[in-house]
Amino acid sequence: MRESFSLFILLVIILSGCQTLGHNAIIDWVDFIKWDGKEYDGIYSGVIADEKYIGKKLGEVKFKVADNVSDPEYKTKDGDAAFHEKGTEIFTIKGLPNLIAVKSNRNINGYALYFSRDVEKDKWQFQDMPTEKVNRIEIYQGYTPDNTKGIKELNSPEQVSQFLQILKTSKDSPNFQPNMEKGDPENYQMILYTGEPVAYKFDLQFDGHTYFWFPSEPSILSN
Repeated sequence: MRESFSLFILLVIILSGCQTLGHNAIIDWVDFIKWDGKEYDGIYSGVIADEKYIGKKLGEVKFKVADNVSDPEYKTKDGDAAFHEKGTEIFTIKGLPNLIAVKSNRNINGYALYFSRDVEKDKWQFQDMPTEKVNRIEIYQGYTPDNTKGIKELNSPEQVSQFLQILKTSKDSPNFQPNMEKGDPENYQMILYTGEPVAYKFDLQFDGHTYFWFPSEPSILSN
């Protein structure tokens, strides 16, 4: 009888421990902001084209969940943000009621952008871009401390057309593996402007032998 009771107590302790561990998990948060009852997801392939498109201030981030929440059952609240600190200002974007912006020195042109997943879809992929409207292209050195080191600007119709042709004729290569003999590939970011508030952003990499980018799958560019 005593052995059975001891076994029961041990089982309760084990189950209690499992429950505790379950509520202190490491959570891989997606980049989001919750505001006015809506969940906004980060736009990874877009940047604000110009600060003139930033509208009125909506408010400020109230709580940063990353590093502060370990309960996977946590219910997000208005003012929560995955990675932005408390006090980060939130703005509207002129002409785009389903998007918001927050100041960020890690993003080209100074703002991180978010779209409402409830009423909008992620439409800033290369296949969605109106290539006939692209009028300027900027190339930045990637992964610099402030992500603002511009190294090339193409603004003549001929330059823009030639560069777009290189992107369009790239070859999809889903199984491509970059050459890592000399370390990680060099990283760049391409910003393509169409006259709209949101410009398109794509990564470009060079592994010492091959230029490649990611319109969806890895794609090889002409040297």
